[in-house]
Amino acid sequence: MKRNNIIKLIAIISLILTIFLFDLTPVKASTVSQAECSIELDSLRVLSSKNKDLKLPMASTTKILTALTVIENFDLNKVITVDKKHTNIEGSSVYLKEGEHLTVKELLYGLMLRSGNDCAECLASSVISRDKFINLMNETALKCGAKNSNFVNPHGLHAENHYTTAYDLALITARAMKNPIFKEIVSTKMINISNETQNYDRVLINKNKLLSFYEGANGVKTGYTKKAGRCLVSSAKRKDMTVITVVLNSPQMWERSIELLDNSFQDYTLTKLIDVGEYKDKVFLDNNNKPFLIEMPKDFIYPIKESERNEIVYKVNGKSFEDFIKKPQKSGVFEIYLINELIFSQNIFIIK
Repeated sequence: MKRNNIIKLIAIISLILTIFLFDLTPVKASTVSQAECSIELDSLRVLSSKNKDLKLPMASTTKILTALTVIENFDLNKVITVDKKHTNIEGSSVYLKEGEHLTVKELLYGLMLRSGNDCAECLASSVISRDKFINLMNETALKCGAKNSNFVNPHGLHAENHYTTAYDLALITARAMKNPIFKEIVSTKMINISNETQNYDRVLINKNKLLSFYEGANGVKTGYTKKAGRCLVSSAKRKDMTVITVVLNSPQMWERSIELLDNSFQDYTLTKLIDVGEYKDKVFLDNNNKPFLIEMPKDFIYPIKESERNEIVYKVNGKSFEDFIKKPQKSGVFEIYLINELIFSQNIFIIK
């Protein structure tokens, strides 16, 4: 048997052992995270949180932003030559060797599956200068809505002024998980990438155990340093709803993340609050019995609890929707409130 096949067999056995040796029985976490946040992917609604805006170190979950920055800005097929300065980086590694060649996408797999700090440094200083890449990371974070974060390196090793919040990291992850390439990478359990310095490929097994046993799990990244503690960003999809959960400095990060995901799927249901189809051909009558149609530009789907269904209020131009039907105008601003909080707004038009 060729050495590459032996390596692959060992990797497969390791993956199987990871699945079966990890306790599948739900265990209530006896400790809580220093900060945590769960959101729904599309609406970005916060489903649960604790200290969600507290600025904390986040260890290798930093690499979510590193990967997103690379994917959104650079050619993934570009071949990178490993420099000596990219090797022997502290912490997790895929053991890159000076002079070998890998594509950007291969390095992304090493970054996200094995948390390769060497891959992070190689990407950051090869696709562009390292300083410019760090600036681009921070610009990308702002595009995600992350206003309370700052990044000074691409890997998450502890550094002063390198921090995020549970909420910011959830927003960054939401944008990343909407990218099909990022989602493909972080949902991969095992893959081979090139290894020019040996006569066999590198076999990468994803460190994210949730992929192997949590129903619907599709990402995303683990992290640990002594300063940051145990950190985990998780994503799972059930039916049509995807929940992203972030736990920072969470001693029982697996158990706590499972609890938060379970609670989100149990408590919330994606609900279509505006169905364009209901209005498309429906004819209304004004006070003079003249027919008119309401043009709704798009559907609106939002995660709500069963207990919140009676708290939904529809308004047009500040008045109830029913009043607008009685006295229609040519156009108006259609708003939806949930417990007095505005959750949706769009322009609507009357077609006589």
